[in-house]
Amino acid sequence: MRLEKAGQVIELARRMAASAEGLTLDDMGREMGVGRRTVERMRDAVLDLFPQAEEVSDPPFKRWRIRGGLSAFEQAPTTEELVELAKAAQALRAAGEPARAAALEGLERKLKSAMRSTTLNRLAPDLEALVRAETIAVQAGPRPSADEAVLTEIRQAILAGQPLGFIYSRPGAEARRRSVAPCGVMFGRANYLVAAEGETGSIRTFRLDRMSAVRAEPGVASPPADFDLSVFASQSFGIYQDEIADVVLRVSREGAEEARAWRWHPTQTVEDQADGSVLVRFRASGMRELAWHLFTWGEEVTILQPPRLKAVMAGELAAASRALEAAQA
Repeated sequence: MRLEKAGQVIELARRMAASAEGLTLDDMGREMGVGRRTVERMRDAVLDLFPQAEEVSDPPFKRWRIRGGLSAFEQAPTTEELVELAKAAQALRAAGEPARAAALEGLERKLKSAMRSTTLNRLAPDLEALVRAETIAVQAGPRPSADEAVLTEIRQAILAGQPLGFIYSRPGAEARRRSVAPCGVMFGRANYLVAAEGETGSIRTFRLDRMSAVRAEPGVASPPADFDLSVFASQSFGIYQDEIADVVLRVSREGAEEARAWRWHPTQTVEDQADGSVLVRFRASGMRELAWHLFTWGEEVTILQPPRLKAVMAGELAAASRALEAAQA
């Protein structure tokens, strides 16, 4: 068996060991990126190499899993994997997320403590050198807050299917006690609880740093049956949710190359134009956050649609102009 094929078989074994319910052949093919006949050969190789692998009947499918996990030799992380884990923890800590950083750092310690000393000694010099040689560039923006106690209460309520109660305070508004059905948490420039509120079950977002006295409450509360957190998050350009609109932007020839490589939105399309410019299209809400982002493109971007985005941009420009005039007065 060639080296790269042996590596694929070990990786498939890891995935089978990491799945409690087991993997179907379709699951294996999708995760490994190979066709049906290839994945059948890989599965057979795993069954030959790992006698503890078992077939699980799940009509109309068959699943395979490896119970009891794999040995430390087969599971030893690579230098690159440990470096990426350390960098992820560094990024969270630099962004003001000490609790989430500590969770990854704890995972890193557990991985290292489970490794054979000879393997760890072999990896240590390269790991230390790469961690020193790579860092995270911290960008300007709000410092997200993810208090560990708040996250614990939210997660407990989600897992138990209970209502979540808290006091919510917003600038210029009176603090109110809220009781919601928690749907999930979105982490980003600011961290938000996503929850269903009221008899209609309308989906709302609440900034974690404005929540206090957070407690899981008695009772039963579940997200709407058709709610999908990933779909909800992808509807907005950033975090703020408002009316969804079709956005069309023209990026000049000077900025076209960068625009093609830019991640604008999960629904984006980029169309080349005869004059060297590009049209960027996507469907999203969050016009204010989009306007803020478009400031960074200067004259290279022209808003074609929707009119509401043009109005928001004009309002933000006027506000910035007033602030500048006040500073010069």
